[in-house]
Amino acid sequence: MSRVQLALRVADLEASIAFYSKLFGTEPAKRREGYANFAVTEPPLKLVLIEGEAGEDTRLDHLGVEVASTEDVTAATTRLKDAGLATFEENDTSCCYALQDKVWVTGPGKEPWEGYVVKTDADTLGKSAEGTPDACCGTTAC
Repeated sequence: MSRVQLALRVADLEASIAFYSKLFGTEPAKRREGYANFAVTEPPLKLVLIEGEAGEDTRLDHLGVEVASTEDVTAATTRLKDAGLATFEENDTSCCYALQDKVWVTGPGKEPWEGYVVKTDADTLGKSAEGTPDACCGTTAC
């Protein structure tokens, strides 16, 4: 399984959840304080909504590719390094209320991309690893 992830920072989380539920015909797969994600089957998409500041326009937070295993993350890391791209790796990091392994790269327009696998999903895990550069949600402020 592999699907593209689009993470948006939204001012009104509840309105955004209502809109995207109607748009994709499905409810969020996960909801937590200030956070929701949709696991859309068609088109295969992981849509992440992160609550931002009131009154701000919705903006891209980061992009990603969700993969099936840590081995897939490792293979992507090797491929990206071999292609000459600078990578930042995070293993066993708490992000988006899950334990994840991931690799980050930054596009030419400074757009953050992550390749990641969800190892454990839990209510008790936080939104991000504190102080980690480019941590969960594309910023250390997640």
